[in-house]
Amino acid sequence: MSHEQPSSHGTPLLQVNHLSKHFLIGKSLLKRNRAQLNAVNDVSFTLQKGKTLGIVGESGCGKSTLGRCLLRLVEPSSGEVLIDGKDLTAMSAKTLTAMRKDIQIIFQDPYASLSPRMTIHDILREPLDTHHIGTVQEREEKIAQIMQEVGLRPQILTRYPHEFSGGQRQRIGIARALVLEPKLIIADEPVSALDVSVQAQVLNLISDLKNKRALSFVFIAHDLAVVQHICDEVAVMYLGHIVEQANSDELYRNPKHPYTQSLLSAIPVPNPHQPSQAIILTGDVPSPINPPSGCAFRTRCRFAQPICAQSLPQLTSKTETPDTHKIACHLVE
Repeated sequence: MSHEQPSSHGTPLLQVNHLSKHFLIGKSLLKRNRAQLNAVNDVSFTLQKGKTLGIVGESGCGKSTLGRCLLRLVEPSSGEVLIDGKDLTAMSAKTLTAMRKDIQIIFQDPYASLSPRMTIHDILREPLDTHHIGTVQEREEKIAQIMQEVGLRPQILTRYPHEFSGGQRQRIGIARALVLEPKLIIADEPVSALDVSVQAQVLNLISDLKNKRALSFVFIAHDLAVVQHICDEVAVMYLGHIVEQANSDELYRNPKHPYTQSLLSAIPVPNPHQPSQAIILTGDVPSPINPPSGCAFRTRCRFAQPICAQSLPQLTSKTETPDTHKIACHLVE
């Protein structure tokens, strides 16, 4: 599957500048006596209209926290999140509420993300009522249209979430995100809780909706095989940092960071006669409360050198890589 190079012209739809999120943990009333968990560290990227950026990495690397910071469901500790040039982190609560219709989220768990006390009709109607969109008749027509777009019959609108399968619930979650016609959707591991047989159907639906509506996505996942077929660009996270970012085709064809190489090598090959090429990482993921000095990946990296412990590598384009292929590694030159 071919991916177009993201356009470098014009103002990006989403621009993230030096975004960080730190949590204080412990019960002391004094901040200096509490430990700090560094979930997201100095993350920056841009996303053009109509494109999809994949955020990948192991569990606990900060992907979901990053996604929630983009929406201010979790308040960032520092940094900027600009939608069409407007900084969400500087907005008042009232202004932010008005902006919510432009940026929506599809949650990971289709069982927990839908209220069991509301019918499907009420779940889809609520955002339209909140933002006072259209007349009563127009709202009903929009709900029926969205249901058809996600492959569900309008006749089921009077039912409750517990009457549906996981795949159907996630389609309802997608419909809820789409009903406000947003510019950007944050998809937080939208297929990881679904059966494998259903995952492909939901991914195809997301891909079709993206093309039909010219939607932009930030697609969070830990399955690199999924990301390859739906994303134009991919950013790899490790312990709160982006360690590599590139066009999807370029990243999968020519991974540079040792962590990315390890992740890609672990993708199963559908050939029982082909020996595994998996690069096994030694040791555990370091604690985000007490991360290693310098490069966070150095404690598990087979190429680690003394310089890796001395300074944090910056995410920049290296020698012999395209300008859009960025790597945070001292040894990739």
